[in-house]
Amino acid sequence: MIAFDATARRSPLAGVALIDGLRELPFLAQLDVRMSPEAASTLTLALDIDLPLEPNTVTGDERRAALWLGPDEWLVVGQPGSEHQLEAVLRETSEAAVVDVSANRTTLELRGPRVRELLEFGCPIDLRPSVFGPGRCAQTLLARANVIVWYLTDDPEPTYRLFVRPSFAAYVAAWLADATEGLID
Repeated sequence: MIAFDATARRSPLAGVALIDGLRELPFLAQLDVRMSPEAASTLTLALDIDLPLEPNTVTGDERRAALWLGPDEWLVVGQPGSEHQLEAVLRETSEAAVVDVSANRTTLELRGPRVRELLEFGCPIDLRPSVFGPGRCAQTLLARANVIVWYLTDDPEPTYRLFVRPSFAAYVAAWLADATEGLID
């Protein structure tokens, strides 16, 4: 049997030059949680955050958050290396189905005064702040790649997180670089 060395992980964007305002947050803990919305309150004390019950909303902050993905599905995101602890807490305090999907996506953080315009070049959903403001998330396409978009904050400047499959990360980063040229006056 071959032993897996978790310390040997490699970021999908290692060695890729990124545009200003874009950085990768590799290896964030990501747990898919499935349970009835009525039972969601059982996780509040365990996570120190409520699971959001309103569609396409997020609770928590950049360190630990829960993203609403569906009527009975959430993505719990935490700091790198915390996936085992989060998974244990979630399993001990609820009857939720919990799956560690940390290796399924990497995270790109995009910040700057015109990032919404940049994302609008390749995203079919309405990203206007009156519709999709801070604390909102959606599963959508960006340049034909499946992503989860999370509008993290607008203070001190608009900041989005994009959860993208590792095999599409370099493509999305390159697409963002090309689309940035369209914003230059």
